[in-house]
Amino acid sequence: MKITAITPQKKDKNRINIMVDGSYRFSLDVFQYADLGIKIGKEYSDEELRNLEQASLFGKIYTRSLEYCLIRPHSAKEIKEYLYRKTLNGRNKQGDLIKGISPKITSQVFDRLLEKGYIDDIKFSKHWIENRKMKIGVSSRKIRSELLSKGVERYTVERLINESSRNDKSEIEKVILKKRKRYSDDNKFINYLINQGFSYETIKTAMLNQTK
Repeated sequence: MKITAITPQKKDKNRINIMVDGSYRFSLDVFQYADLGIKIGKEYSDEELRNLEQASLFGKIYTRSLEYCLIRPHSAKEIKEYLYRKTLNGRNKQGDLIKGISPKITSQVFDRLLEKGYIDDIKFSKHWIENRKMKIGVSSRKIRSELLSKGVERYTVERLINESSRNDKSEIEKVILKKRKRYSDDNKFINYLINQGFSYETIKTAMLNQTK
């Protein structure tokens, strides 16, 4: 079978349509196209074309996954869950079945993202700690719980929280400043702060300082 035409996609100029024996067969991103050395007139076996189709799927999923990574930092667990959803069958607007991506391809995508540094739980955790509710305040306990739920190892979470300049004393002051007016009853406000992960001693000290 022979490559008979190579044309850029109309909707996505970064992808190249590959025609085999006069019919569309698959598309590649421009980097894959350059690396694979595909040329008009070049002949391929069935197996070679199937491998190129797998490369096409890899390129599509890698691009989408990279876009997902660049929206905001994500933990390794979040990326794995995102890629897992890509393996599930779905349906388009017309109700036609859309087969999920092979787990082998999603595993390759994860490994490539990891290799390129787009998956890094330490960088993710630092960003989370440094930016989470910066203006309104958040307790260390709540940050710890959130990071653990996102699959970050406990040792990493504890170390980075301890290294952070954020602390419950200054964070609770932000919360009190933001939320105090909503509570006329001290006990209800104390319960609210406890539910936010602050210790009773931290709460009593902060509230006492507010009355001075």
